[in-house]
Amino acid sequence: MFENLTDRLNKTLKNLRGQGRLTEENISQALREVRMALLEADVALAVVKAFIARVKERAVGQEVSTSLTPGQALIKIVEAELVALMGEANESLDLRAQPPAVILMAGLQGAGKTTSVGKLSRFLQERQAKKVMVVSADIYRPAAIQQLQLLADEVGASFFPSDASQKPVEIARAALDQAKRQFFDVLLVDTAGRLHVDDEMMGEIRQLHAVLNPVETLFVVDSMTGQDAAIAAKAFDQALPLTGVVLTKADGDARGGAALSVRHVTGKPIKFLGMGEKLDALEPFHPERVASRILGMGDTLTLIEELERKVDKKKADRLAQKVRRGKGFDLADFRDQLQQMQGMGGVASLLDKLPGMANVPDKVKNQVNDREFVRMEAMINSMTPKERRHPDLIKGSRKRRITLGSGTTVQDLNKLLKQFKQMQKMMKKMKGGKMAKMMQGMGGMPGMGGGGMARGKRPF
Repeated sequence: MFENLTDRLNKTLKNLRGQGRLTEENISQALREVRMALLEADVALAVVKAFIARVKERAVGQEVSTSLTPGQALIKIVEAELVALMGEANESLDLRAQPPAVILMAGLQGAGKTTSVGKLSRFLQERQAKKVMVVSADIYRPAAIQQLQLLADEVGASFFPSDASQKPVEIARAALDQAKRQFFDVLLVDTAGRLHVDDEMMGEIRQLHAVLNPVETLFVVDSMTGQDAAIAAKAFDQALPLTGVVLTKADGDARGGAALSVRHVTGKPIKFLGMGEKLDALEPFHPERVASRILGMGDTLTLIEELERKVDKKKADRLAQKVRRGKGFDLADFRDQLQQMQGMGGVASLLDKLPGMANVPDKVKNQVNDREFVRMEAMINSMTPKERRHPDLIKGSRKRRITLGSGTTVQDLNKLLKQFKQMQKMMKKMKGGKMAKMMQGMGGMPGMGGGGMARGKRPF
């Protein structure tokens, strides 16, 4: 997320190394680069001007403490201003209302509204224990209603049936009535999108808003559209009393222009980030955490929350007990570890949240990819249970059978077996509780291209 902006900012701020204090000259030079980085990230010009002015005002002449370099001092200022730009703190949904609390989802076509309804349904049920009903008032897009029904079934939300022959206002009234009678906590309403902002669309959604009187009206927008996202949000806000924004496809946004522009341009908080296609890939938007990611300092709080929520604790406990008892770590256990990492959004999502990853060479980052994990899992699935328990049996004809069954090569399989043996050695060291020795063997982690991090070199 925001890789291009992160790289540019890190290079710019590193140039201040070795200088005794922040001066108007070195600040101006650094901020010219920051300005270019923000414009290349498609941040709105007005936002860039205001941001640079605030950073310069705070930075010029600031004394650098003995524990900080000028670059670090400027990073602290830039980080604080990024947080201020994006809204200081997370603003959660305000569901304090006579049930059902109605959430109206608005946005342009293709922004990901329907998928976001599914994700938000899951979020509200799993993290806030809400009883959720969803309804589609999109009578224009083919299969929009059926798509929402499939998503509702997948996340376990109640679906209110609607039909393309009905009027959106009629659908909304009927859904609200049933949600009241069946004591739902939340009613999520998916609305029709258009390819651009038009009077007909705005008139329809204003009618829906009047009928439903929602506690939250969320504008769903594709973050990859950059500052256009902020412009579209402002147009919607002039027609509707928006309460917040959902930025979708943020995992594929290498620039970050939308995240940095929306709050300043609209005055409305970003409430959620869509971070992938999976229905659990919705994160509450925390400005301070996103600022930390932009500056390459990771996001350990979100990572810890994901670990607590997504790691299968029973499997983890079983593996820990197995290792403690001295029973061998086998390829079936190795596959479980791969699946757990993929369940957390894949290795790219994990790396994005690790501090210092901006300083890791691209060559190392590029070796770590989810396709590697998929290939590894396919090879393990092509083995017999006996082969998973006793990998030393895998030779000659067995290797040919496994690679044919998984669509891989013998070289791929040899690489997997080598990485597995390194992981196995780590697990043996854990038996005696020798954590320091285990950390020395971290070079063989799965997905690290066989060699892992260079021995003796700190990744960050």
